[in-house]
Amino acid sequence: MPETTPRRLFLADLHLDAAGDARCQRLAELLVAWRHRVEGIYLLGDITELWIGDDDDGEVACWFTALLSDTTRHCPVYLMQGNRDFLYGKRLAESTGVQLLADPFLTADGLLLSHGDAWCTDDVAYQQFRDTVRNSTWQTEILSRPLEDRRQFGAALRAESRRTNANKPARIMDVNGETLAAAAHGATSVVHGHTHRPECSPWHDGQRLVLGAWDNGVGWFGLQTGQRLSLHLFSLARRYESETAHPGW
Repeated sequence: MPETTPRRLFLADLHLDAAGDARCQRLAELLVAWRHRVEGIYLLGDITELWIGDDDDGEVACWFTALLSDTTRHCPVYLMQGNRDFLYGKRLAESTGVQLLADPFLTADGLLLSHGDAWCTDDVAYQQFRDTVRNSTWQTEILSRPLEDRRQFGAALRAESRRTNANKPARIMDVNGETLAAAAHGATSVVHGHTHRPECSPWHDGQRLVLGAWDNGVGWFGLQTGQRLSLHLFSLARRYESETAHPGW
């Protein structure tokens, strides 16, 4: 008989930037609802809109750190860097109990996990930027700056990202199919975010699950039940309860 108990919960692209807003409230409620029902919770990047270092004492950073600490007492939590929060580090992991994942990450049962931005290879300018900010020397230099300098730097990055993305063709900001196929060689299924184009569809002999962004009043999450992947959405306007989530695919 097919398995009916969810094994993994997947989230990406919440872009949290204000502690106490609807997205933060729904995330806390969702994690409480699922932390005893799954074997692991996987946060696949861009959970926060910005992460300026594990020493950040800002409101969102402190709230998120406390939420991670509380959740890991009940369920393993795995955290992957995204294109907004690429400075998640060891200090955060040690203080909260989360386990940092490399990008991409292949599970023992053949599921390939990624934020997804590394596969958007048609956007050459972004890939050059990504190479820079993922460089350990660059990160060490940035993290050596005072917090206020990093806040200003992060705000400038966000503004520049909005400006440049507004002028880019939509097609180059999606995953390149050949790049994905090469990266996923040997994987049974793929889960990623980043593109804000939610879908759950057949992929070779398995499935491809693309997580949706939390915006326009809707939140998204993915589930793995046995080897089956499913995509779910729910309203951000009211309290999250697991029975109020509706399968998207």
